[in-house]
Amino acid sequence: MIDWPSYNRSLVQRGEILFSYDILDTWSYELERMNKNKKGKPFTFPDSFILAIGYIRTSFHLPYRQTEGIVKATGKRLPANPSYGHICKRINKLTIDTKKYKIDDDDDLIISIDSTGIKVTNRGQWMDEKWNVQNRKGYLKIHVAVNIKTKEILALIVTDGKVHDVKILKKLVNNVLDNQDKKKIKSVLADGAYDSNTNFEYLQEKKITPAIKVRRNSIVSPKNSRLRNRESRLQTKDLLKWKEKRKYGQRWMAETAFSSIKRMFGEYTSATKFQNMLKEMMIKVSLYNLFRRI
Repeated sequence: MIDWPSYNRSLVQRGEILFSYDILDTWSYELERMNKNKKGKPFTFPDSFILAIGYIRTSFHLPYRQTEGIVKATGKRLPANPSYGHICKRINKLTIDTKKYKIDDDDDLIISIDSTGIKVTNRGQWMDEKWNVQNRKGYLKIHVAVNIKTKEILALIVTDGKVHDVKILKKLVNNVLDNQDKKKIKSVLADGAYDSNTNFEYLQEKKITPAIKVRRNSIVSPKNSRLRNRESRLQTKDLLKWKEKRKYGQRWMAETAFSSIKRMFGEYTSATKFQNMLKEMMIKVSLYNLFRRI
């Protein structure tokens, strides 16, 4: 049952976070640290301030010029105001760490892995149907690992739409393991797109329980991974029991994360260069995780 008063308060807090200028308290210290031993023109604005502007722009779907106007109107206490061109350049050069998260419980992680497509243009469906054209620019593909307990995104990889899911599982799991503080991954939940002997062998090496649905025509073979053969037997014998035992239904937490990001921040990117698209997606995921922690 949803606690609606608590949920409403969390939505209000999101606005407080976006327009909080607590960064003024550390403005001078951060600039001094950033400009230490720097060659060339010194920084005028700290990275934390630029990231806050990026959050505001992403949350309200603003172009850079309107973002400059918002900053000028609300930041009367600021020492200076950046131009839209300066905001654009600094945001696309930021080092955005989406992996800074704190897990308070002592349980091992259970992560859900999946991918989704993001449009690289916001041209409406009406134009596609009217002129009978396809999206020639293609799609971005974002691959995520989600903590099923907190619904936070623990790892993010952005590729073009032609990269198959099966090749990304190892990278996602490695990213999660590299950013854990002595925590282990108990299980990985994934659909049949991640079914391969290579992935099962990798999970066996890492001592991670796989909850990967194997293909319907899978057979037990000496050539296959021992772990994959075991999962294939269990699924063939009683698929519903296997799903309950492996908590396979929790895999939909990844779909929930995708739905939240697309509803809050849009299912397209406004950037035109791939590196800038990557930065835009990282800001969206970072802001999504920030909202999840409220």
